[in-house]
Amino acid sequence: MSGTRLNKYIASSGLCSRRKADELIESGKVSINGKKVCELGFLVQPKDKVFVDKKLIHPIKHEYYRFYKPAGYITTSDDEKGRKTIYDLLPENLCHLKPVGRLDRESTGLLILTNDGELINALTHPSVKVPKVYLVSIGGRIHKHELEQLANGIEIEKGKIAYADITVLEQDESKTVMQITLYQGMNRQIRKMFEHVGYEVKTLKRIQHATLDLAGLKRGDFKPIKPKQIKELKNFLNRISNNA
Repeated sequence: MSGTRLNKYIASSGLCSRRKADELIESGKVSINGKKVCELGFLVQPKDKVFVDKKLIHPIKHEYYRFYKPAGYITTSDDEKGRKTIYDLLPENLCHLKPVGRLDRESTGLLILTNDGELINALTHPSVKVPKVYLVSIGGRIHKHELEQLANGIEIEKGKIAYADITVLEQDESKTVMQITLYQGMNRQIRKMFEHVGYEVKTLKRIQHATLDLAGLKRGDFKPIKPKQIKELKNFLNRISNNA
């Protein structure tokens, strides 16, 4: 029998991930054509009406964009302190899209923007080690034993061990420029790690997230992600998820 699995249908509405959709189904919050459905494998037919918490939902067209965040903007849709946000730079027709993860106010670089809740979950779930690559400069010359500390892991908060793969690209007595790869998503992770070993991060730019990079973008620019790139991204996520 053809149809769309119920959890996939719910996820395609942008409401949540498939995993969260399973929880909603099992908790009895989903009904189809007026009847409660708790069967995870239920197949939704084209004429079916699906309700979550008594609200009718519809699949939406997924949109995917790359955005080059400049410094001075926070990664949120609203700020009670009145600070500038990335949505001040985006046209109104893109302001419904959500960023995948965050960059702090003074950091720059790649943000993926989308309304695909399932993709957001796949890119940010802690069980899947999705690589994020940064160019980082600090004041002063970093030493080998400090690089080893950062690679082996540093407790930046109680019970939270942060680590990073680091390649030094350029170095003198006044600064060190590095390429850093993270597989975690802790708040201000890179800045806290270097603060722990006694250095201040001067510049921080995300240049790659999974298979996507900043190619063809200038600061403040945004471009739709091509279907071929989305397919490559999802295939990559499936591979590393299966190896997790």
